[in-house]
Amino acid sequence: MCFSEPVSFITGGILLTGGVFAAWKAYNINKRYLPVSMMPVMAGLQQIAEGHVWMGLNDSDPNMIWWGAMSFILFSWLMWPTWIPFSIYFLEPEKSKRKRALLIFSMAGLVFGLLLYIPHLINPDWVRVSINNYSIAYEDTMFLDYFIPRSLTYAIYIFLIVTPPLISTYFHMRIFGLTIISVLIIVWAFLSYAYISFFCLLAGIGTIHLIYIILRNKCCRECPELFN
Repeated sequence: MCFSEPVSFITGGILLTGGVFAAWKAYNINKRYLPVSMMPVMAGLQQIAEGHVWMGLNDSDPNMIWWGAMSFILFSWLMWPTWIPFSIYFLEPEKSKRKRALLIFSMAGLVFGLLLYIPHLINPDWVRVSINNYSIAYEDTMFLDYFIPRSLTYAIYIFLIVTPPLISTYFHMRIFGLTIISVLIIVWAFLSYAYISFFCLLAGIGTIHLIYIILRNKCCRECPELFN
């Protein structure tokens, strides 16, 4: 997370705790919620990873910086475009015509994420981390930069993570999609100097809505035969 090491660990701990509680409730209410409950857990782990990036920067430890950054971008580039559509696919009713599209989104997110992430493992110097205005900026080279403009890479990424919740059967999942769009607008307009860090922070906080959906069993509204 931005700002400091303690804030990263505290935020990560809160999201991780809330996500674990949501997973427990999902197990008891309806197991269809389980993949969705993992999103705040993952957001918490991602913030803890960024806490280790702060530790490496504060201690001038390049090894910790690299491992922390690689853990952080594992979620940014690989997990989110894969897991968001998969969790919504898992939540959808069996007869939903949207399930096939959501599964395709998840598989496309996996391929796209691997293309972004694996080259960083092979080329450690592609990951460059710095502090910009009290925030962490990840200035990295991407494999797809050799084939398409960076702006197109970002557009594909946004399409893969925003579209699945927007096409969900469930009202509150569509609202979650609007939350992601709001985060993108705020980061683009005001926080572009550390956009990856800020986006993951604000989107992570946005997963608190998912905890609310599970605790209140909100999907029962659209599909009572599955969630009663």
